[in-house]
Formats: sequence, C-alpha cells, structure tokens
Amino acid sequence: MASEQAATDAMSDSYRGMSSDNIKGLVLALSSSFFIGASFIVKKKGLKKAGASGVRAGVGGYSYLYEPLWWTGMITMIVGEIANFAAYAFAPAILVTPLGALSIIISAVLAHVILRERLHIFGILGCALCVVGSTTIVLHAPQEREIESVKEVWDLATEPAFVFYAALVIAIVVVLIWHYVPQYGQTHIWFYIGVCSLVGSLSVMSVKALGIALKLTLSGTNQLTYPQTWVFAMIVLSCVLTQMNYLNKALDTFNTAVVSPIYYVMFTSLTIVASVIMFKDWDRQNLTQIVTEMCGFVTILSGTFLLHKTKDMADGCTAARLAKHDNEDSFVEEGIPLKRQDSLRAT
Repeated sequence: MASEQAATDAMSDSYRGMSSDNIKGLVLALSSSFFIGASFIVKKKGLKKAGASGVRAGVGGYSYLYEPLWWTGMITMIVGEIANFAAYAFAPAILVTPLGALSIIISAVLAHVILRERLHIFGILGCALCVVGSTTIVLHAPQEREIESVKEVWDLATEPAFVFYAALVIAIVVVLIWHYVPQYGQTHIWFYIGVCSLVGSLSVMSVKALGIALKLTLSGTNQLTYPQTWVFAMIVLSCVLTQMNYLNKALDTFNTAVVSPIYYVMFTSLTIVASVIMFKDWDRQNLTQIVTEMCGFVTILSGTFLLHKTKDMADGCTAARLAKHDNEDSFVEEGIPLKRQDSLRAT
C-alpha cells in the first residue's frame, strides 16, 4: 500500500502542471520568438541592401553597420533577446530554448513573402515537425531549480563536468574559426552555424546566471556585489558578439529559410545539453519524462532533415534551370536554394 501511494504521489508530482515562474518564462519566450523571427528578415534586407553598395558580410565586409535597415532589425532582435533573457531567469533552458521554433515559422513565412525565398511543401512539413517536437519538450520540461545566490550558479558552472564541456566547446570553436571557416564557410552552412550554436550554448548558461542575479537583486537580495555576476556578464558580451558576427555571415551567404531552422536545432540541442550538464535538469525528472523529451528531439531532427532535403531538391531544380537558360539574364527562383540567388547570378 505504501509503495502504491508513493508511486501515485510521484506521478502527481510529475504531472502537477507548470509553476507560476515557468508560465512567466513561457510567455516571455513566446513574445521573444515573434520579435526574433521578424528580425531575421529585416536584418537580411539590410544585409542585401548594404551588400549592393559595399563589401558583403559573407566575405568579411562590415558595410551593413552603416545601413539603417540592418540596425532596425538589430533593435528588433535586441527586444526579442531581452524578453528571452528575462525568460531564462524564470524557467529552465529546456523549457525556454525549444520555443525558438516559433521564430522559424515566422522567419520562413516572411522570407517567402518579403524576400521571395520560396518554401517547398516539405520545408513546411519540416517546420511543423520542429514545432511538434518543441511542444513535446515544453510539456515535459522540469520545474525551475530554486537558487538563492549567484554563487550557487558559479559553483554549478565550476563543477568538473561543465568545465570539461566548456573547454571542449572553446577548443572546437577555435578550430572551426581558424581552420574550417576560411576554407569552407562560403560553401558549407554548418561551419558558420556551428560556431554560433556552440558559443550560444555557453552564452545561454551565462545569460541564465545573469538573469537569476538580476531577479534576486530586484527582489531585494543584491547580487551585484559578487564578482561572479560580472564574470558572467563579460562572458555574455563576448559570446553574443561572436554569435552576431557569424550569424550575419550565415544570413548574408545562405537563404534565411535554411539558416533559421538549422541554427535553431543546433543551438537548441547544444543549449539543452549544456543545461543538463550544468543545472542537472534531468536529475529532477523521471525516466518517462526524459524519454518523451528525447522523442521530441528526434521529431525536431526529422524536421531539420526534411528542410535540408528540400534545399537539395531546390538546388537540383536551380542547376537545371541555369543549364537550360544559360544565355538569359534572369531565371525564376524555386524552392529553397542553399545559397542566395544573387550569389549564384554573380558566379
């Protein structure tokens, strides 16, 4: 009888619903996705406009810094990131990060309407799978860990497991930046996005630490006197600048409808891995919840596979049209080519 009662209590704990903090984090994350999804398109328009009169970001140019449209997109993204920042202060990364799937849908639809980057039917299905997988993860996300000081977060960040993960990420990023990006960045999307995603997983952990520090400070427990708070702030700044640089390169070189979902899946996967290692999210969950979350990951990866295959199908269509109309001045864009169409015309 006692064992049955314990099992019942455990089940009721597992499915007791979302806490008030988790709900706050959910609302903030949803609003963040709207702003960030729109910012991709505005920034892309700014990058294309700046590239028409200067050196493109994809080949090392920074003329976009003088383009007001790019700054409009940047401000929109900052608003979204502020909402995202606040969301991490209230909810675990496993809940907040997957909701970035909504920004994929927004950016893909706007790219189709505004940038004329047409989305294949399988690309739409891929986006839907990403959302379904993300929803599955959100519904089974753990409750937020109770933390009373930024020093507790620092202790978690300096445990051997997370130190090893951080060192591994930094080593991979250095190799990518110094060896692979110069050689393959213009032809393989994975290298630009890989740098963004790896660095992003560290930035989210620092953002969460900084958000917790600010939340505690505003509630009356000053955390700004601790040096750890400022260390986390410096990590956030350096990581965000690196992400911005390589995300700009990816957006300027490849189509938004391809960049957004691939960046989402890689960034989400690595962030959740980092969160599981640092905050030990899965220690507060049972096996059923963990397996369900893994199924959500598989669903997201399936969506990414469809999006990538759509790109391959579109590339084949584009190549065939170029061969058929080699002497014509323009051609009709179909599907989601991996590279920008104006880049293909220039080659």
